[in-house]
Amino acid sequence: MAKRFNVNGACDPNRHYMVDLDSRLKAIRKMVDIGDYFTINRARQYGKTTILQALARYLKNDYEVVSLDFQTLSTDCFQSIPAFVSAFAKEILDNADSLPDEIEEKFSDIGKKTAAQYSLQDLFRIIRLWCQKADRKIVLLIDEVDTASNNQVFLDFLAQLRAYYLKRPDVAAFQSVILAGVYDIRNIKRKIRPEEDHKMNSPWNIAADFDIDMSFSVQDIAKMLNQYENDYHTGMDVQDISNLLYDYTSGYPVLVSRICKLLDEKIAGTDAFPDKSCAWTKEGFYEAEKRIVREDNPLYESLMGKLELYPELRTVVYELLFNGKSIPYVATSPYMKDAAMFGFIRNENERAVISNRIFEAVLYNNFIAEEFVTSKMYDAGERERNQFFVGGHLDIRRILEKFAETFEELYSQEDDAFLENVGRKYFLLFF
Repeated sequence: MAKRFNVNGACDPNRHYMVDLDSRLKAIRKMVDIGDYFTINRARQYGKTTILQALARYLKNDYEVVSLDFQTLSTDCFQSIPAFVSAFAKEILDNADSLPDEIEEKFSDIGKKTAAQYSLQDLFRIIRLWCQKADRKIVLLIDEVDTASNNQVFLDFLAQLRAYYLKRPDVAAFQSVILAGVYDIRNIKRKIRPEEDHKMNSPWNIAADFDIDMSFSVQDIAKMLNQYENDYHTGMDVQDISNLLYDYTSGYPVLVSRICKLLDEKIAGTDAFPDKSCAWTKEGFYEAEKRIVREDNPLYESLMGKLELYPELRTVVYELLFNGKSIPYVATSPYMKDAAMFGFIRNENERAVISNRIFEAVLYNNFIAEEFVTSKMYDAGERERNQFFVGGHLDIRRILEKFAETFEELYSQEDDAFLENVGRKYFLLFF
């Protein structure tokens, strides 16, 4: 079966074109070997599940690897400790490759019980016994921990993991525990009682820093495109296309793969780009870039949803886009943490900048779209638009002159602060 570019779910090297993960896996393996517990928290569709699945395969010859996905558990499992203990035991039974007979029997017994006779302490006693009797050290991987993060039962579970981590090597425990999700579990906020404010109270302060870069470099992209080129012989300039992909995406994995998928499956075969050789060019890339900015997809929906949920985040993004404000990247700022965690911004020379040019265009479009209906400046641009096209090209000088004239006409009576704050936004509305 021919390989494809994948943007839905985890990537499989036998079915999909993907970057070489070996250097990342080797770096994570070093953390596992020394017994680190840590969290892989990255924005949506950043390759977390792909790296976890690849890691499980990479470690399986030397470790007993147990991979769980909390997204498969019902929300009821996190409503009480007995329910969680029972569900967790069943997940171990389903996902552990080999369990000593005694341990399998104990997990099976817990999984069958629903009465409140089993506690987290009971569960971890069995886990401790399992770690003692297992032929190899055990590595626990849990994907989609966000599913359970705003939950006291989950915090109690983390507290038990932490307690056993701190007792090593006197008490048998997992060799390594790796949690994956968008939110940083070390900074989890939990409202324990309705009358309480949100508090920072995660016990996951034992987690080692995970500093491995999961974005795609130009070299990563070029290696992936070489795989494709070996199959299709398009004659593309691999280095030029790789540079373009990186320039517009800053290596955000799903954006790179989505543009490649558009070139391969949507652009190639059109009237303007009749075959793959025509598509994999600069002109084809710019057509794909236009399409990805205009489309609706789950990643963009997630971004816009976060702007609605976090007003302070919306303010930070707005200031960066429209006011050109230079904002220091302060790692301890809750707003910066949220903006970086969700993928809106990155740290560039200790300044906060929008993560990539694709997001920048999408965010501009969405902020501007909110004002289309009521904006006099947008209406003026619509009325005047025909005069700006000369010989099939935009007359940029004329656009600037007409914008200045219209802006003066509409807003000459406003004060300097108003003019400074809205100038960029109004130009974009006019444009």
